[in-house]
Amino acid sequence: MKLAVGLVLLFLGFARLSWGQAKDSTSVVSEGETAPALSTNTYAVLGATPQQEAFVRSQIQTMRPAVLPLRVVFVPHWKYIDNTRVFHLHVPTGYTSALFTHLPSRTVFIDADRYFDHSLGYWLAHELGHLVTNSAKEDDAERAAKEFRRRLKDPLKGELHGSTSEVLGESANRK
Repeated sequence: MKLAVGLVLLFLGFARLSWGQAKDSTSVVSEGETAPALSTNTYAVLGATPQQEAFVRSQIQTMRPAVLPLRVVFVPHWKYIDNTRVFHLHVPTGYTSALFTHLPSRTVFIDADRYFDHSLGYWLAHELGHLVTNSAKEDDAERAAKEFRRRLKDPLKGELHGSTSEVLGESANRK
């Protein structure tokens, strides 16, 4: 019994010492300083070469989608095939896919082995269309992608066309 009481007092003594180390404030930000706000305009490009990353970022910046992906992931072909299986991607017979979007995580996967500079913007517009419409339907994504592709063809004229929300107003009203 004396041993048990002694151990309890010993542990309570250590607990008391640890309380003395705490300040009134547990904030690591000093007074007058604020934590940086999280930006909704940032996304990660993973697995890409510096040239691929710069190209993807410039394409997305030119398209100016209302909803950005959280991640754009370049993966080797074997991993791309595995991801299509894991995410239950259904590609019609006779078609192939070099990009796909996982809507819940807002991630665009790109098959790095089948990546082409000139066609990437065209197909990336389609994937961004899925994100903007928040729809897995190909028709909805294509409708939104048309505006993005116009912006890619002529970035200056892209500002003269209606905004993405105006273009998508039709599909939003049908739901």
